[in-house]
Amino acid sequence: MSKKVAVYRKEHFNAAHRLHNPEWTEEMNDKVFGKCNNPNYHGHNYELEVKVTGEPDARTGYVIDMKELSNIINRNVLDRFDHKNLNLDTVEFKDLNPTAENIVVVIYHLLRTKIDARFDLQVRLYETPRNFVEYPA
Repeated sequence: MSKKVAVYRKEHFNAAHRLHNPEWTEEMNDKVFGKCNNPNYHGHNYELEVKVTGEPDARTGYVIDMKELSNIINRNVLDRFDHKNLNLDTVEFKDLNPTAENIVVVIYHLLRTKIDARFDLQVRLYETPRNFVEYPA
């Protein structure tokens, strides 16, 4: 029987963005993205949940030290995206539309390289209390 345990860390960050496809007309962007296509951008209070699954270490009892997980998230996600305009202030979204779907995939890949590969990783991002995305699904 597996002794795998899932641990979760919640964090939050605030960021602005604009959903826009530069290959489309303004009318098409407005039709597809509506208010989210505001040329002056709009912001969200993002809630981030990071799930790490693995077997607890026999010596510590931890799957992963939660303080270290928090530090990894802060260094690689919050320092990069908190209080930023995702379209203008980040390299990750210079040419990538910062939809919630794209943001969660980017965050996953930023964290995946910093968390031991023996652990499963899943990231959930709440754009609003009612709208959230998860990767991998």
